[in-house]
Amino acid sequence: MSELPVIFDELPTADGGRIGVATLNAPRALNSLSLEMAQQLDARLEAWAVDPGIVAVWIEGSGEKAFCAGGDVVALYRAFSEGNDNAEAAGDDDPATTYFSLEYRLDYRIHTYPKPVMVWADGIVMGGGLGLTAGASHRLVTETTLIAMPEITIGLYPDIGASWFLNRMPPGVGAYLGLTGAQLNARDALDLGLGDHFIPREHRAALLEALGQADFGDRSAPARRAAVQATLERFEARDQAPAGQVQPHQDTLQALVGNVDVETAVSRILADDSDDEWLAANRKRLMNGCPISAHLVWRMLERHAHTGLADAFREELVLSVQCGRLGDFTEGVRALLIDKDKNPRWTYTDVASVPATLIDAMFQPPWPSEEHPLRDLGHGQRVG
Repeated sequence: MSELPVIFDELPTADGGRIGVATLNAPRALNSLSLEMAQQLDARLEAWAVDPGIVAVWIEGSGEKAFCAGGDVVALYRAFSEGNDNAEAAGDDDPATTYFSLEYRLDYRIHTYPKPVMVWADGIVMGGGLGLTAGASHRLVTETTLIAMPEITIGLYPDIGASWFLNRMPPGVGAYLGLTGAQLNARDALDLGLGDHFIPREHRAALLEALGQADFGDRSAPARRAAVQATLERFEARDQAPAGQVQPHQDTLQALVGNVDVETAVSRILADDSDDEWLAANRKRLMNGCPISAHLVWRMLERHAHTGLADAFREELVLSVQCGRLGDFTEGVRALLIDKDKNPRWTYTDVASVPATLIDAMFQPPWPSEEHPLRDLGHGQRVG
C-alpha cells in the first residue's frame, strides 16, 4: 500500500455526487495520528465541506487491527524532551503546542461538520482515534471494536474533547472510565453514546457499494442525512453485538465514584474486592497509573460539566502542554513505549500525595489569553 500518511479517494454516487474517503495509512503503528496525518486530513475535510459535489465523508484506518490507536505520543515525547532543554519555549512554535492545537481543531471540525461523517471504528480506537470518532455524525462499530482512553497509564488524561463528552454519560460513568482507562466494546459504545450503528466488519464493502447507489436527492443537508441513515439502517445488526460490560456494572461504578472527591473515588475503586475480570483489570490499571493524572481527570470533568465543546478543547490544550512541562507524561511514555520497562517512576506515590498547588499550576496557560492558539475555535466556522 502507498506510504502516504492518509490516502484520499472519492467514491462516485449513482446520482452524480461523490463520497469523500479518507484512510489513515500507518498500519504498522496502528494508524496512530501523526502531525502530518492530522494536517492532511484537516485540509481535505475543509475542502470537502465546501465542495458541492461531496455529499458525505467516510473515514477509516488501513490494516486489520486498528482504526486509530491514539496520537503519536512517541513524537510528543521527543518534542517534550527536547523542549525541557529550553523551558521558556511554549509558544505557537513549540512542537507539542503545534500538535495538540491541530489535533483539537481537527476533532472540533468533525464535531461541527456540515455533511455526514461516517467513521468505520473497526478494531482498536484509543485516545486520538476516539477524538476522530466521537464527533462524527455516524459512528460505525463492529465486533472487533475496542475503545479506551488509557491516558492515565502514560501520565496524560482523557483529552480530545473527552472533558466534554464524558460528562454526557450516566453520572459517574465518565469519571470511572477516565480514572481506570477501562476498555469498551461495541455494545458499550452504543450504550454510552460513543457509537451509532453496529455493522459486522464483513459488510464493509457491501455498505460502501450501497452508499454509492444511494439517492442523495437535492443534496440539501436533510437529504444527505436521510440517504446515509437509510443506507446504514439496512446493514444494522445490533443483535450480533457482544454483551456490554458497562451497563451491567453501572450501579457499582456509580457507587464507587458518585458524589465524592477524587481521593475517595480512587480509594473506593482500589479497595473493591470484586473478582469480576473487567472490574479487576480496571482496578489494576488505576493502581499502576499516574497519580497526577487522576487529579486531572477529576478536575477537568468538574470544570466542564456545563461548558461548551470549544471551551473544553481550549483548556485541554493548556493542560496537555503542561502535562509535558510540569507533569509525568514523558516518564509515562518512556516506561511504556521508549524503554518499555513498564515501570514508570511517577513523581508522587499516590493520589493523596499530589499537592493542589501543582494541579493549579498545570491549569495556568503558558500564553497570554490573547495569544491562545485556539482562541478563535467556534467562531466563524466555515460551512458547506
